[in-house]
Amino acid sequence: MDLNSASSVVLQVLTQATSQDTAVLKPAEEQLKQWETQPGFYSVLLNIFTNHTLDINVRWLAVLYFKHGIDRYWRRVAPHALSEEEKSTLRAGLITNFNEPINQIATQIAVLIAKVARLDCPRQWPELIPTLVESVKVQDDLRQHRALLTFYHVTKTLASKRLAADRKLFYDLASGIYNFACSLWNHHTDTFLQHVSSGNEAAVLSSLERTLLSLKVLRKLTVNGFVEPHKNMEVMGFLHGIFERLKQFLECSRSIGTDNVCRDRLEKSIILFTKVLLDFLDQHPISFTPLIQRSLEFSVSYVFTEVGEGVTFERFIVQCMNLIKMIVKNYAYKPSKNFEDSSPETLEAHKIKMAFFTYPTLTEICRRLVSHYFLLTEEELTMWEEDPEGFTVEETGGDSWKYSLRPCTEVLFIDIFHEYNQTLTPVLLEMMQTLEGPTNVEDMNALLIKDAVYNAVGLAAFELFDSVDFDQWFKTQLLPELQVSHNRYKPLRRRVIWLIGQWISVKFKSDLRPMLYEAICNLLQDQDLVVRIETATTLKLTVDDFEFRTDQFLPYLETMFTLLFQLLQQVTECDTKMHVLHVLSCVIERVNVQIRPYVGCLVQYLPLLWKQSEEHNMLRCAILTTLIHLVQGLGADSKNLYPFLLPVIQLSTDVSQPPHVYLLEDGLELWLVTLENSPCVTAELLRIFQNMSPLLELSSENLRTCFKIINGYIFLSSTEFLQTYAAGLCQSFYELLPEITTEGQVQVLKVVENALKVNPVLGPQMFQRILPCVFRGVIEGERYPVVMSIYLAVMGRVLLQNTSFFSSLLNEMGHEFNQEMDQLLGNVIEMWVDRMDNITQPERKKLSALALLSLLPSDNSVIQDKFCGIINISVEALHDVMTEDPETRTYKDCMLMSQHEEPKVTEDEEPPTEQDKRKKMLALKDPVHTVSLQQFIYEKLKAQQEILGEQGFQSLMETVDTEIVTQLQEFLQGF
Repeated sequence: MDLNSASSVVLQVLTQATSQDTAVLKPAEEQLKQWETQPGFYSVLLNIFTNHTLDINVRWLAVLYFKHGIDRYWRRVAPHALSEEEKSTLRAGLITNFNEPINQIATQIAVLIAKVARLDCPRQWPELIPTLVESVKVQDDLRQHRALLTFYHVTKTLASKRLAADRKLFYDLASGIYNFACSLWNHHTDTFLQHVSSGNEAAVLSSLERTLLSLKVLRKLTVNGFVEPHKNMEVMGFLHGIFERLKQFLECSRSIGTDNVCRDRLEKSIILFTKVLLDFLDQHPISFTPLIQRSLEFSVSYVFTEVGEGVTFERFIVQCMNLIKMIVKNYAYKPSKNFEDSSPETLEAHKIKMAFFTYPTLTEICRRLVSHYFLLTEEELTMWEEDPEGFTVEETGGDSWKYSLRPCTEVLFIDIFHEYNQTLTPVLLEMMQTLEGPTNVEDMNALLIKDAVYNAVGLAAFELFDSVDFDQWFKTQLLPELQVSHNRYKPLRRRVIWLIGQWISVKFKSDLRPMLYEAICNLLQDQDLVVRIETATTLKLTVDDFEFRTDQFLPYLETMFTLLFQLLQQVTECDTKMHVLHVLSCVIERVNVQIRPYVGCLVQYLPLLWKQSEEHNMLRCAILTTLIHLVQGLGADSKNLYPFLLPVIQLSTDVSQPPHVYLLEDGLELWLVTLENSPCVTAELLRIFQNMSPLLELSSENLRTCFKIINGYIFLSSTEFLQTYAAGLCQSFYELLPEITTEGQVQVLKVVENALKVNPVLGPQMFQRILPCVFRGVIEGERYPVVMSIYLAVMGRVLLQNTSFFSSLLNEMGHEFNQEMDQLLGNVIEMWVDRMDNITQPERKKLSALALLSLLPSDNSVIQDKFCGIINISVEALHDVMTEDPETRTYKDCMLMSQHEEPKVTEDEEPPTEQDKRKKMLALKDPVHTVSLQQFIYEKLKAQQEILGEQGFQSLMETVDTEIVTQLQEFLQGF
């Protein structure tokens, strides 16, 4: 591409590509795509985006195309890679002038230079770093800033490389420029502080921007540029100097207004200081040891004393608390139980920690956390009143949760209390004791203090296990507080029910649960929405607990379910509806069939909620979960839900519909439980199976559930299902088998086994393309025992229950292996006998014995030749399935099932599903459970004797080991 002639053409097409008119835009994009691989194209783009007289949008687009080109064509091994000559020209052109006037374009240029540096620096681009170092020294403000911006992006990119050789190069780079980077940062920092004193806002902002960029460079060099940074005096000097600089910057906040760009940049710089310390502590905990004392002193003074008043801000407090928490929890600072086994570095760090966290310091931190940081603020109380659902979402983990102060203070409290519980437990107990009895509703401050202390007692529940008689406290203090209905008492009602939820799994007598359920019923009718939502949360924790007893809960079930449903209708936020739905689901799951009388209202409401939640896929996931538990609770009655249920399953499991990305897993689970609880097949239920073929093609982690669903259809309506879908299913399985894991192959073949079991006539015909694969696997001696076991089970089903199909299969495989049918049958029996040890399930062992015995009586010489092996398998199976009556000393086949057998269901077990009943009925027809192996062997041997005569039969029996014959005779006593 000739630069002079091409520039105007490319410029014109780029201009068209910025058009809003798709008729102009699309052809331009196609043309640019074709030029991507043309030599010289990127040189033209460089000329365009460095020409400041051109339209900004055109230049922006040129930068983007250049950046994408680096990703695709810069590597030497890439298809259509750029030539070394063009790359050399481009590298030189990129760092000729750092004078881009538009910030957004300047940032993109810096990023693309960093992308090239990642691939070429320093070997192919040794001049990059020296050029940047020189450029950041120039006096021109614009050039200096752009060079510094590029310097930062290059450093950031090179620091992110993880290969050993790349890290060595970065270590060399860091040691070479670290002193310069420190000087640069100090220079800009001092300049900024001078400008703050002068009051020149524009100069303050300009110097602060450079300070921020140079500090970003230093952060990457400090954290990623040294193997043992504590041995480098410059690095440790910089880190020790951070605390003084932080104080200076915090003091500057007094001079800079609270609502301008300078303030924003200043706070970003302060946060960046703390990030340097946090990152260094994370990556180099041992090197951080000399900084532990200073970090703790600094953080504690600004967060827990008056020093920070007027200068700290929320994000800074969060960072300081994170620093304290990381030091407290750091495993590198925790000695072994046997001190002698700990390293000197660990012991040194531990010593510093212990010296700092004295009783007065810990007490002050604990009291300050509870009495200052745990207090509900005016803003929170206002939000409670104006947006109760928003308040609840914030409290329980909204989008900004991890960045906000409250959760950070709570986590710090938990970590410090856990680490120093012997010191802090008496402190917290004393705070509890001062708050005994009711609190004056007119004293809002006292109410908030009590709320904060209760919060601490809930967070420290596990640590306080041996120190608090919670059952007694619940009866004498907490329960009466829940009964105070005054509006001003609502923070305490909400906190107390939350507190009980925290203690439920720690220490709460089962006998007290009815009293709690009574309180929950009352609170679910509270005037305040926040209290009701918190109560629902505690209810979930209560029914989720392993000590939950259904009999205690049932008297309150109707009331609770009705109130929860009313709450679900009242709340409007998606997150809150999801939360209440999860509580309802949990209740339904725990009480199972007992829920049936009370779900009518919910069943009527869910279709409306599903329709309203069309844009909220996560809420739809919660609805799916609720439906899963509903179907399980309703059992066969869930058929009444089909007009709503089946379209929901259809949408959730249709991979051509965008929502499936969110809904598929829960949708498949709902589909499965619907089948398991279906009393009969319907046309609509059968039609949904059209979704299955694309699901099998996905070969995702949901395959196991897909196979369970297929089995569900086979058990539900084998004839109708197999006639409709078996051909497509067989094709899918045939394509799937070579692609999936051993476990996946077993799952596929279990489906085939079930089809043969349920429908011995139709099953083999429908899966006749799969059966040769099974046959080959047996003949070739499949090496995976679990796969061989299922192969033999499938083969056994065909041989035992569809002899004619087995003969045709044997004939077909004889042609394939170029063997006579008898010879091939002999090989099959021989492999079967040889690999019998692969079968571990007694049912399958019995099946194999029955299948091979079904070949008798026979005058076929091949079968008689394998007679010994057949008897060996039969006796082995007898050992597995026969039980001895100790009184009569006779044997009985324990696999046999009676029509009148009723499975015993204990209170803890779920009642049998419709599918369980279908499996029971199927088992009552299965030869494995209806034919006595003992009797079957006797009859087959007797028939064989009749064919061969006494002498011939005796000759045949002599081929069997005498020990095996003795065991066989013992099993056949009485016949």
